[in-house]
This record gives sequence, structure tokens and C-alpha cells, in this order.
Amino acid sequence: MKKKIIILAGGISKERKISIKTAKSVQGELKKNKFKSLIVDTKYEFLDKIRSYKPDVVFNALHGQFGEDGSIQTILELEGIKYTHSGPIASSLAMDKELSKLIFIKNKILTPRYIILKNDAYFHKKKLINQIVKKLGFPVVIKPTNEGSSVNVFICNKQNFLNKIKKLKFYDEILIEEFIGGREIQAAILGNRKLGAIELKPRRKFYDYKAKYSVSAKTEHIIPVDLTKKNYDRLMNISIKAHKLLGCKGVSRSDFKFYKNRFYLLETNTQPGMTNLSLVPEIARFCGMSFINLIRWIINDASIKR
Repeated sequence: MKKKIIILAGGISKERKISIKTAKSVQGELKKNKFKSLIVDTKYEFLDKIRSYKPDVVFNALHGQFGEDGSIQTILELEGIKYTHSGPIASSLAMDKELSKLIFIKNKILTPRYIILKNDAYFHKKKLINQIVKKLGFPVVIKPTNEGSSVNVFICNKQNFLNKIKKLKFYDEILIEEFIGGREIQAAILGNRKLGAIELKPRRKFYDYKAKYSVSAKTEHIIPVDLTKKNYDRLMNISIKAHKLLGCKGVSRSDFKFYKNRFYLLETNTQPGMTNLSLVPEIARFCGMSFINLIRWIINDASIKR
């Protein structure tokens, strides 16, 4: 029997547009396969719609704040509605770049060194620059601690650092991270399965928001990834270790830099995109899993108490 699916989309984060693309992409596949589905935008009143529709499963297609940080997951748990992807705790841990880094470091997963900048510390400019030189060195990467999709991420040198960080002044906390060169490689986990990996070669300075979502950016996707079997196994073992340490459910995608034969884990994403340019569907296709079968798997994996 085909399930009734509500697809949560849109929302209030800066990744709203990507979330809507993901939702439409998922719904398109569901319609082709005779599933009954409804897209519900969580920017507006949504609980009454969920309750009246009485879905068998909620497919969480939200990205970023509120959708990926444990908030919507907590609401769905309280409502007793089966939903996809990770639960409240894993979502909040993975979304918080400092907390996830602390977990990685404690469990001997290599991740770039970092400094957390509280908003008021910005005003001590000279002290901050000296701290970065001493602890990290330039260039550095700056980013909010709780955004996704490379929203407001910048690579900075010593000369342009203060100008770039002004763009993040509205965030309470900023992650300042050592810049790691090398190759951009991302790996997907599906339940307890090491699904596979893909390498990105952006034409832009790095794999930023435009490189991820714009066809015109012409980012090269390389699959299979050119790694020795030993290094590929290392990559996938780190990915599933991070997935389990954070308590992720369903699908996750971990983002790495591979530099001087070492894998640096940047972050683990609990709500990977499902658009025509998204990486997890592409990895799944390469591994012989069609888009609809990937969606079916995610739906069948849905539960409460995640």
C-alpha cells in the first residue's frame, strides 16, 4: 500500500530556496510512482495542515535553521508522527559546528583547528588577529556556527579578514577555522551502509553556495573518486564513525578535505539536498540505486524516537 507523505519544505532559513527545490524534486518522483503527497511550507502555519492530512510519514526536506537543528524534529516527536532523517539530538549536534568538532576531536577524527569568536570579541581587532596568527595562521575560513550550504562562508587572508568578518556581525558565534588545501571529497552513509563518495572540483575559489547549486558554476563532479582502496576505506570508515558518534539516522553526508594523505572532516550533514545537482542522489545512482529507490528507502526508514 502506498503511503501518504507530507514533504516539509521552505522554512525560515537562508537555505529556503534549496529546500523548496529538494521538496519539488522528491514530490516529482513520488507522483511518478503513484504516492499521494503534499508539500507543506513551515514558514507558515503548518501543524494544522499536518494534523488534517494525517500522513503516514513526514519527509523532512528542510535545510538549515529550524529544519536541520532539532527544532522540527522535536515537534514531530511530540506529535507522534513518523519522520525521516536524524532525530533532535543528532540534528542539533551536527548543526552546531563547534559541538560536532568537539565530538570529532574527542574521538580522534581529524578536523581543522579552530577558534570560536563570540560577537563582542570582534571589537578587540588587534588581539583577535594576533590570536589567529598564533593559533591558526592565515589564510583562515570563517563561517557561522549554525548554517549550512556554505552560507556566509569566506576564505580570508590577513589583509581582508576584518572586512570579511564584518559580513557575519549579525551572528552570535562565528567559527574561525584553519584553511586546509587539497581535494574536496564528500561521502554518503545510508543507515549502516557506506554508500559511496564523490569528489568536487569547483572552478570557483572553493565549493561555495554558488558552486553547489548553480549549473553555470560548472563544478566538476568526479565519481568514482581516484583514491587507493586503503584511502577509500579510510574515508568511508571515518564517515560512518562520525554518523554513529553524532547519532545520525537515515542518510548523512560528511564533507572532507584530503590533503597530504590525510582526511580532514569539516562537518556532517543530516539533511543532504535532493535536487538534480545534489550529491547523495548522484552517489546512489553510481552505486546502482535509482532516485525513487533512494526516496523509498528514506521513507521506509522513517520512525519516531529517532
